[in-house]
Amino acid sequence: MMSRRTMLGTAAAGALGAAPERFRLAICSETFPGASFSGICETARRAGYTGLEIDPSNLSEDPASLTAAQRRSLKDQMKVNGLHFCGLHSFLKAPKGLHLTTPDSAARARTLDYFARLIDLAADLGPSPVMVLGSSKQRQAINDVTPADAAKRVAEALSKVAPQASRRGVTILLEPLAPHLCNVINTMAEAIAVVEQVKSPAVQSMFDTHNTTAETAPLPDVIRKHFARIRHVHLNELDGKYPGAGNFPFTPVLQALRDLNYRGWLSVEVFDFKPDGETVARLAAGHIRNLEQGLK
Repeated sequence: MMSRRTMLGTAAAGALGAAPERFRLAICSETFPGASFSGICETARRAGYTGLEIDPSNLSEDPASLTAAQRRSLKDQMKVNGLHFCGLHSFLKAPKGLHLTTPDSAARARTLDYFARLIDLAADLGPSPVMVLGSSKQRQAINDVTPADAAKRVAEALSKVAPQASRRGVTILLEPLAPHLCNVINTMAEAIAVVEQVKSPAVQSMFDTHNTTAETAPLPDVIRKHFARIRHVHLNELDGKYPGAGNFPFTPVLQALRDLNYRGWLSVEVFDFKPDGETVARLAAGHIRNLEQGLK
């Protein structure tokens, strides 16, 4: 039987309301340059993460050609370290020569074919993964293509691969990129406009703190306005360092996500790995968890 003390404690907890679930915290694989995949998994686990987001170029120069056995091995290494596979990002970096918006129609066709093969890779590595379409150099408007025409080509490409992504349980996320990184699709509103052209549940968007320089509204307002399309979040300082190394206002962003009952991943994506990947990962996780404790 339940003791009187236990009953009182349970009643008090009910009156106060259950503590909110902690955000799910992931980290991107390139945080640990030079490490083997098993080393990446082990270090991510030690640093306090439960999810791993993979840059396919960390796996191979031709990641779509990984064998079924190699894919099973990657899954096993994540599982043994208690890591969930979140998905892929920057997935058009390898192999070289891919481009979504080039005026060269043959190159676009090759890129789209490889895109489709990477959808299968993502699906083979874990259930319900995302694919973050950042890939600034591979979607940049080049050779007299206007940014508007490049955005149309991105929409056309996504429309072609969306049915396969839907069949494989993969969600493709069009990422707004800061103007200094790419001249195509720089704000959440621009990304959502493309997503709504595609009209597929398998194509959505995501929010990246590093890529918010073109936003004019307060970031919590941007999140609230577009939350229905946000399936993933990247956390980093504006200069690409780990969260906490600068003065980015993460608390309002996290509070907006908490208020909206966000259940996706918060994924740490950094571009400066000094002094070393494990230290960066540990400091970032500690900063985020500390901020999380202060949320309402």
